[in-house]
Amino acid sequence: MALLGLLKDKQDEELVEPVAGLSDLTSGYSIEVTPRTAAKISDFKTLLPRGTRVYIAHVEGTSITEMAETAKRLSTDGFPVMPHFPARMIPNVATLEDWIKRYRGEAGVDQALLLGGGLRKPVGNLESSMQFIESGLFDRHGFKRLHVAGHPEGNRDIDSDGGYRIVDEALKFKQAYCERSDAEMAIVTQFAFDARPIIAWAERIAAFGVKLPIHLGVAGPTKLQTLIKFAIACGVGPSLSVLQKRARDFSKLLVPYEPVEILRDIAVYKAAHPESLIQQIHLFPLGGIGASAAWMSEQQRSVSVA
Repeated sequence: MALLGLLKDKQDEELVEPVAGLSDLTSGYSIEVTPRTAAKISDFKTLLPRGTRVYIAHVEGTSITEMAETAKRLSTDGFPVMPHFPARMIPNVATLEDWIKRYRGEAGVDQALLLGGGLRKPVGNLESSMQFIESGLFDRHGFKRLHVAGHPEGNRDIDSDGGYRIVDEALKFKQAYCERSDAEMAIVTQFAFDARPIIAWAERIAAFGVKLPIHLGVAGPTKLQTLIKFAIACGVGPSLSVLQKRARDFSKLLVPYEPVEILRDIAVYKAAHPESLIQQIHLFPLGGIGASAAWMSEQQRSVSVA
């Protein structure tokens, strides 16, 4: 825990020296798109490193046809594709199986992110990723990799009291499934802005038996005002105070946010705790796919030069 204190002491410092492990942490990152944002990119092959996993977010109102077409395009370009399956947006198991078949048959997809979904009221009788797992459909149709959601700062849509009881039980269920199945699994988290609650959460879930690797959600570079809007809408927890503090500093208000501090803090922690479940970065390109991909490429170049 001494490292958590070290991170707190350095919270207001600008970390400019090279950090061991930063390159390993940022290499192999994944990124998230929607059909609408993907349509604005003429050629992903010139933008993303070869083999980058691309998640396709299923925003409410998006048709499965649009989703499958985007998945096919990215898959044809050689990228591993991981579409979202939001339970509360899927009315029943028959529709779920139809989606699975379309992704497999039209785009060759064999990976999925299983989510409860952001709707407060389900459109049908599905409401959790555990129901997806219990259906057996992903295994039956040859899905080799299944990712699930993690909530380092809690999720009041699930645990209304602000605690972790329900989300912890869900992670235990998913860990047990991983142990009895052939699927490769990982946890992908909502984006956050402070390393300390993430580290504490990762250590806590490891202590009660979760072994799934963590792919840490990080917001890509964007305007501070835009980021705060997304953070509030997505229910980002205590680490939102990092942005609020930055907003009070006029010298930083007009400078785009970049996830430098959180990445460096996590890299420092990983160097001291290589056994940590935190393994790689999942990028939310809130300021645009091109800007986020270019920024990650620049970080790789900076680290290699250093």
